Amino acid sequence: MAGSANLNVMMKTARKAGRALLKDFGEVENLQVSAKGPGDFVSRADRTAEQTIREDLMHARPTYGFLGEEGKEIDGDDPTRRWIVDPLDGTTNFLHGLPHWAVSIALEHKGQIVAGVIYDPVKDEMFYAEKGGGSWLNEGRLRVSSRNRMIESIFATGLPFAGRSDLPETLQDLARILPACAGVRRFGAAALDLAYVAAGRYDGFWERRLNIWDIAAGIIILREAGGMIEPLNPEGDIMDDGALICANEPIFDSFAKVIRQN
Repeated sequence: MAGSANLNVMMKTARKAGRALLKDFGEVENLQVSAKGPGDFVSRADRTAEQTIREDLMHARPTYGFLGEEGKEIDGDDPTRRWIVDPLDGTTNFLHGLPHWAVSIALEHKGQIVAGVIYDPVKDEMFYAEKGGGSWLNEGRLRVSSRNRMIESIFATGLPFAGRSDLPETLQDLARILPACAGVRRFGAAALDLAYVAAGRYDGFWERRLNIWDIAAGIIILREAGGMIEPLNPEGDIMDDGALICANEPIFDSFAKVIRQN
């Protein structure tokens, strides 16, 4: 796909940051056996990746705003456009030497996500989309799965950790969904969860308490691949409360009905 100038900047920047993180990832694997541990090292890698991305994007588009996970938001001279960046989605995986993490970059225009890139350096998989241009993985077009039976479908979610208050709700979700489907996966990187639904690898995904940088790029990649995505609470707002549910169209209603039960 021949993308816009903005999309090309996003992809180039994601690859650059991803290559640097991949080198750091090799060091993390070595640090697993050290007495100090890899935590501080990963924090530095995360911050360095965001700095690289911010500098490259702001150089290419100096009037745009910037919102990243690690730093303070930057207001741009153009109030209608903003980069939304997660330099390392799946930090805990990275920290433990698990090869499932990604760089996520989205472009927001007048409150709407108009372009998104999710790059997995370990697998060299670049998921990307622009509004009206479809979704792509490297050079191939993406479409959500066509499965229409819950019992044949695989779903993904996140599991609360460290005493988070949404644990009871998630356990109730699992108690309802597990008997009705072919399996539930928890891989620990929400951006890739959304990309995998877009690619038909998962049939649906739901999670609570995500951040805007976790999901911004994935939202447009999913929608442009033909997926449906809504707030988990029908009265909510995905970008504000970070609770969402998504799936292919044939099973969305059945899936949502199971998850949204009180």
